[in-house]
Amino acid sequence: MFVDNVKIYVKAGDGGNGAVAFHREKYVSHGGPDGGDGGKGGNIVFRVDLGTNTLLAFRYRHKFIAGNGGNGKGGKLHGATAPDLIISVPPGTLIKDAETGKIIHDMTENDGADYICCRGGRGGFGNRHFATPTRQVPMFAKNGTKGEERELVLELKMLADVGLIGYPSVGKSSLLSRISSAKPKIADYHFTTLSPNLGVVSTGGESGFVAADIPGLIEGAADGAGLGHAFLRHVDRCRLLLHVVDISCSEYRDPIDDIKNINYELRRYSEALAERPQIIVANKTDMLDRERVDIDEFEEFVKDNGWELIYVSAITGEGLDEMVAKAAEMLRELPPMIIYEREYEPEDAYVGGSKETTVRRENDTFIVEGEWLLNLMGQINFDDYESLNFFQKVLKNSGVFDLLEEKGCTDGMTVSIYDFEFDYVK
Repeated sequence: MFVDNVKIYVKAGDGGNGAVAFHREKYVSHGGPDGGDGGKGGNIVFRVDLGTNTLLAFRYRHKFIAGNGGNGKGGKLHGATAPDLIISVPPGTLIKDAETGKIIHDMTENDGADYICCRGGRGGFGNRHFATPTRQVPMFAKNGTKGEERELVLELKMLADVGLIGYPSVGKSSLLSRISSAKPKIADYHFTTLSPNLGVVSTGGESGFVAADIPGLIEGAADGAGLGHAFLRHVDRCRLLLHVVDISCSEYRDPIDDIKNINYELRRYSEALAERPQIIVANKTDMLDRERVDIDEFEEFVKDNGWELIYVSAITGEGLDEMVAKAAEMLRELPPMIIYEREYEPEDAYVGGSKETTVRRENDTFIVEGEWLLNLMGQINFDDYESLNFFQKVLKNSGVFDLLEEKGCTDGMTVSIYDFEFDYVK
């Protein structure tokens, strides 16, 4: 089964708590504080697995939770650091925020590096960190911060240089099987291909390109009809399209109408996709009946649109070498494969209706509370200008300032967020 779109929940591990402990040994009745720090929680890490081309592994597992850091112990013993949770995905997988749909990261084969999606919480300090000349017996320690968590959508957009597109039963799978070592399922009925197939096409020596046989397109695909977006999603990255038509008109369809209809669906889905370079591949020349198709009209139509035209037969092999050579020649001049840029910013994690925030007033002080705020506070360095700017941006975008003003907060009044106080300035 081919799965190319799933929704999952991921959570990094919480940091371990610091320990409250004091040094004890023979003849030392009142030793100093020696509580150890908590360990760091495990990260959620995505890794490209070159051996997979589907998200089937996520069909029955939707929650991924990393381990928590160990608590600190006496004797200055540090809590254990939890191992990272590695999630393997096929090359070409987009990681998106489920709430906003924004792209967080593009897992591509060329990138190859692991991506830390959610960071584990930091371990809390043991009580030994809080000893001072005037406070020699600190009876408290700091708890670890919570690990990051979020809901994600994983969307697979296959990595192929060339996409074979066209109506069902025009011979795309047969062509792919002739020009590569791919072995797609081939039969004489519509929708034999229910998922994209990849094949490596050799152009001599160590050079070559990756071609994808994309499932057949029908009218309304841009609206999800038939295989719909399951088709169109995998054409997105292709630098060149081999637009296959049945020139023999074996099903009594006009190849010109076929080309128009499919390009109409491409344009409805994406203007950029419709502008992608195309080679018109007129297949089934071994069955050509000139009484069914006006070749002159067909060639004039292709020429007027500025496309290359190659006649081939997947059965006899006619024209296949020319088709591969022309595709390789055009690929050398085309820009590299699309890598999607990050759209999701760190402050987006703290914006949305799911963030519960309460504001209450005590005299001229406004106290702001919320579980998400408590976790955020553990990630802010209040001695750093950039970190403070980030904190202010999150408060503004998440609506905290609006809530304060609704409660009557004006310039000069004090705002307290978990012991961090500042004067409100609009």
